[in-house]
Amino acid sequence: MSQEYRTTELSTKHIQRALLIIFGCLFVFAILFNQPVMAQSEDMDKAVTLFQKGDFSALQQMQKSADVANKDQQKIDSLVEISRRIQHDFNLSEQEVDTLLQKQGMHFSPNEKQAWEAKGWLENRSINGEKRYFSRSVSNLKLRLQQQHDSLNKTLPPLDGLSKFRLAHTATVIDQTTKNGELTAPIDFKITYTITVKPNFVPDGDTLRCWMPYPKQNHARQTNVVLLHAFPAVYRIAPDSVGQRSIYFEQKTKKGEPTVFQISFIYRSYAQSYDLSRLSPLPYKTSSALYRKYTAEQPPHIVFSREIRHLADSIVGTTTEPTVIVRKLYTWINRNIIWSGALEYSTIANIPHYVLMNRKGDCGMQTLLFMSMARYKGIPVKWQSGWMMHPNEVNLHDWSEVYYEGIGWVPVDVSFGLQQSENRRIRDFYISGIDAYRLIINDAISAPLFPPKQFMRSEPVDFQRGEVESTHGNLYFDQWNYSMQVEYMK
Repeated sequence: MSQEYRTTELSTKHIQRALLIIFGCLFVFAILFNQPVMAQSEDMDKAVTLFQKGDFSALQQMQKSADVANKDQQKIDSLVEISRRIQHDFNLSEQEVDTLLQKQGMHFSPNEKQAWEAKGWLENRSINGEKRYFSRSVSNLKLRLQQQHDSLNKTLPPLDGLSKFRLAHTATVIDQTTKNGELTAPIDFKITYTITVKPNFVPDGDTLRCWMPYPKQNHARQTNVVLLHAFPAVYRIAPDSVGQRSIYFEQKTKKGEPTVFQISFIYRSYAQSYDLSRLSPLPYKTSSALYRKYTAEQPPHIVFSREIRHLADSIVGTTTEPTVIVRKLYTWINRNIIWSGALEYSTIANIPHYVLMNRKGDCGMQTLLFMSMARYKGIPVKWQSGWMMHPNEVNLHDWSEVYYEGIGWVPVDVSFGLQQSENRRIRDFYISGIDAYRLIINDAISAPLFPPKQFMRSEPVDFQRGEVESTHGNLYFDQWNYSMQVEYMK
């Protein structure tokens, strides 16, 4: 039985603290992106220098110093928090990376390794005077070398299990589609989602606040959502009108014991496919609220920077037809941006900029690049994300929807790319279609949670794993675990 959680009003102190965190984060993003900031005190100049040099230990010592002015403390706290997250991502030593490379059978000379690092293929940075490597740098390098091999030999990569499954499923969806854009091939799911906060990170008896992902119910492709079980039994479900939907709990900690939050629900998901060659969009109503909202910049990640404008113009050329623009942008990303395991988004100042600089990115990073270029070219596009639910491949996933006047919102999954098929509809499926193996949680980026968080989020862009905080601060991803159990009911 659904029960709404009764929470007290945020105090003035909490609101002020939240505002300080926002300003502190904006300051950190400016530093990360090497943007000019307003004149700072001597303490802040020193803190920024330490952060940019990767001297995080000295920065942490500075944070603890009683000599730091109160007006600078929040900004320094934010720098320290981001530095901690960077260290969590770059957690491998050079020796550990060399060992992993050898275990993968990747034999190399010092010059080859140096070349990989110079190209950004083996991602690393200096932290506290030591070269530290990204936790997924070796697997990402392996993907890059395979791509290089396929390109030089003009061969296609072998199909993995997920690619084969998608090919078969999308062929079925197309066969079942008798009307452009109709909902087909429904799948019923039962989900059990659990967040487990590790013991002793929070004092005994403290109150944990937990936001868990909860399915949207305002999308035609996702219906029949029913909550079966929730623990604790008292909770609060965010309205469907929010951009990122959650179910909220509170629970007190017990010394030496993990704190567990769990939900179980069922839902139905549909596939949808459009044949772009049969779409005839009307001219956009450029004065409409929808058009203005979904063609606008959304800093810090959707920004019409010089590089975005130049690239989009060079790809699109003189084309003004919306479906052709979308196809050209999609195809360019498919050919030029390799999928790679990503840094945590909270440590990246401008994600599309990072993608273009490194020619790599995960599903969300590729989607943000696509959205930035499409919006700049006057194509309304919005974020959509949650989980991909394919058998044996359940994982976090991001995609988008493009609006065509007179037709409506059409799904676009950039990172799934062009499929290996001679059949045009199957090859191009994800330019204007979506499979049934989805869980929709969000249709916006960086949307406030309900009820609002008091502390800086672990993931300020997306919301798929959840968020946890105590009365003392945010709990980052290394302080709790999450798991999803999936049952396919049909």
